[in-house]
Amino acid sequence: MQSALLDHYITYLRAERNLAAKTVDAYATDVRDYLLELEQRKVTVEGATREDVLEHLAFLGKKGLSPRSRARHLAALRGFHRFLEDERLSPADPTADLDTPRHARKLPVFLSLEEVLALLEAPDVKTLAGLRDRAMIEVLYATGLRVSELVNLGINDVNLTDGFVLAFGKGRKERMVPLGKQAMEWIKTWLEGPRQAVLKGRDSKALFVSPRGKGLTRMGFWKLLRRHARVAGITKALSPHKLRHSFATHLVERGADLRAVQAMLGHADLATTQIYTHVDAKRLRAVYDDKHPRSRTKRIKLK
Repeated sequence: MQSALLDHYITYLRAERNLAAKTVDAYATDVRDYLLELEQRKVTVEGATREDVLEHLAFLGKKGLSPRSRARHLAALRGFHRFLEDERLSPADPTADLDTPRHARKLPVFLSLEEVLALLEAPDVKTLAGLRDRAMIEVLYATGLRVSELVNLGINDVNLTDGFVLAFGKGRKERMVPLGKQAMEWIKTWLEGPRQAVLKGRDSKALFVSPRGKGLTRMGFWKLLRRHARVAGITKALSPHKLRHSFATHLVERGADLRAVQAMLGHADLATTQIYTHVDAKRLRAVYDDKHPRSRTKRIKLK
């Protein structure tokens, strides 16, 4: 019976929630572990109480799971119990009034503007691959797309007349993201001949293609980005997601509206975007010294 309820829930996540396969797998793993632990305590999921869920979370803590991992686990259990209650497969939701385990949120690692500019200049645009890479990095920094969204961009997902890209995020949610002028120019340059030269007469719906005539993989782009980072002299470990962090951080630092940044990033919750409101201590000091009327007083001489 327990496994049948889980199968029913997984079908719901795939068919009605339209969640990504990896997200469904993660939820299924967490719920399956929960059901097994309940079974060992001879508790049915339909009869599980608030205390049973708390005992399970405590069990996870003893196993060494961090508060962040337990919070993710609780989110999976909440979804499962709400589903059971909505489907009238369980009389109540034992997670209804549980607080999420608190965890310290790590500040995002991002590049300085100088590092971004060096990275953009790193590809050799005299080559087909270099020109493609320059266009891809320009688009990534201009839009803050996830790497999966970038490599899956189709040629029809780009509107160079109005200046935006159509991105398909988690759960295939669609959003429009503005394109900067520089990114638009590099896309135009890529489309005006180099892309066709790479394809060699083959047909492809992908905007950015490899010599095999197919779109790049996430890992393929990750590798080329790290290669260009070395050329640019960037010593910190670089990933496409750190460029996404850089996009958001630079916008917020320059006064962009947080809800606009949320929409561009495709965050479902504004709280996820608020992490970008962090301020560099040096920048804060510089702003204070520049703007505060008493920050640059002459030294007081006592008679």
